[in-house]
Amino acid sequence: MALMLDSLRKEVIRAHLELVRRGLVMETFGNVSAFDRASKVVVIKPSGVPYESLRPEDLVLTDLQGRTVAGTLRPSTDLVTHLELYRALPEAGAVIHTHSRFATIWAQAKREIPCVGTTHADYFPCAVPVTRDLMAREIEADYEFNTAMLIVKEVRDRFPLDITAVLVASHGPFCWGPTVEAALHSASILEEIARMAYYTMTLNPAAAPISNHLLNKHYSRKHGRDAYYGQAPAT
Repeated sequence: MALMLDSLRKEVIRAHLELVRRGLVMETFGNVSAFDRASKVVVIKPSGVPYESLRPEDLVLTDLQGRTVAGTLRPSTDLVTHLELYRALPEAGAVIHTHSRFATIWAQAKREIPCVGTTHADYFPCAVPVTRDLMAREIEADYEFNTAMLIVKEVRDRFPLDITAVLVASHGPFCWGPTVEAALHSASILEEIARMAYYTMTLNPAAAPISNHLLNKHYSRKHGRDAYYGQAPAT
């Protein structure tokens, strides 16, 4: 187990540095976590530590109740949100929260990202959803937990669609995947389609989403049992 968690720590560190390299974060915005379901241990960024100075030993390890099992620093303030996503989304092995510019613009505008082109359809099977606003009592009572509940509701409302990102209204995106690399990929693609949609709607405010036929065709070419994009696995 120790070797697995050491490897996970290194993956989480690499993901943080990659977020910086890809321009998806600045300062200490955002966080990455990973979950080893065998040991039920979560590895997460410590709160407020600059990305460039992060070391594997700085990362905080907790259980699913949020109790620290290794590390001396305080975990990210978004820890509870990450934990609840792992509870609710059995396919999630990593969660990434960023304040990437264009995805956050859509979140602050409280608008879902419409599928106005096939690039979006290649990666997301629907518009990228945005949550409703948190009520005052939800903010005061348990802000991070209730944030997670809004995200989960958006996912469940679209079951069985394969959604790997949700915009939290007035806040920013949360993305996930079965691995750290997959979650990082989701965060990167989300920002790109957010940028494309923003400029599309700026150039043509009347631009309409593509048809469901075209959306489903493009998504199914890359995802699911009938996918035929790329090369067949080696035998």
